[in-house]
Amino acid sequence: MSEPCRLCPLQCGIDRDLSFGACRAGSTMRICRIAPHFYEEPPISGTNGSGTVFFSGCSLDCEFCQNYKISKSYVGKPFTPEQLADELKSLEESGVHNINFVSPTHFSDKIRMALDIYRPNIPIVYNTSGYELSSVVEELLPYVDVFLTDMKYSDDNVAIKYSKRPFYVENCKKSLDIMIKNKPLVYENNLLKQGVIIRHLVLPGNLPNTFGVIDYYAENYKSDAVLSIMSQFVPLYNSSITRKLSPLEYKIVLNRLYSHGIENCFIQDLDSATDDYVPEFYTEPL
Repeated sequence: MSEPCRLCPLQCGIDRDLSFGACRAGSTMRICRIAPHFYEEPPISGTNGSGTVFFSGCSLDCEFCQNYKISKSYVGKPFTPEQLADELKSLEESGVHNINFVSPTHFSDKIRMALDIYRPNIPIVYNTSGYELSSVVEELLPYVDVFLTDMKYSDDNVAIKYSKRPFYVENCKKSLDIMIKNKPLVYENNLLKQGVIIRHLVLPGNLPNTFGVIDYYAENYKSDAVLSIMSQFVPLYNSSITRKLSPLEYKIVLNRLYSHGIENCFIQDLDSATDDYVPEFYTEPL
């Protein structure tokens, strides 16, 4: 038996050796894709791609998840930390610019074990929903170079409505403070070697939530982290939002950015709202 799971802010306390946590995962790492990926922000993907490791399950339960085939089920191939360490070495040897752990929160303990076995000589990217415990982020600091973190919500009511998780905003802000304080931006040859990118997906019909994120970034992190505004929302899985972002909403969001004089920012084109960028996953069940 293992200790009750306390890896995310929900702290469901499940013994994941015996049952699935709220993340819909047991204690064994299950991985659904290990491959170079070319659709992250430019300083992450570069020319050779980001060496992504996609995990099964997720600490959130977003009704619009584009990776729902793997986030909503305990699928993929089982891996021990030793096996993951071998894969990290192979990814590194393939020439990718970094190692990119996608939806890693519920396996962050196993990831640290793998990195204790083998630490690649390229940046480690922790690609998270932003629903993190500050204590877990502190434990990750010696292992992670780049935090690629969402700030999905500025309003907990919106977080509960669409992702079914309480206290998102408080925990996201606390973890962001730690990330940004400890990982100042460092570039080399236009690639991010260290730092924080804050991603925000604009939800159609929810512009006040986006304004809250933009305003908070401008007031607190404007010169210390990169903001990435994503317009790629597509109604997937079980979304109660049934349309894409409108051109008018997109223009209003851009005006909000410009009103703050935000320049350290990536902005997706509106035509990115497609599922063409969702990779193929290995989804063999248990």
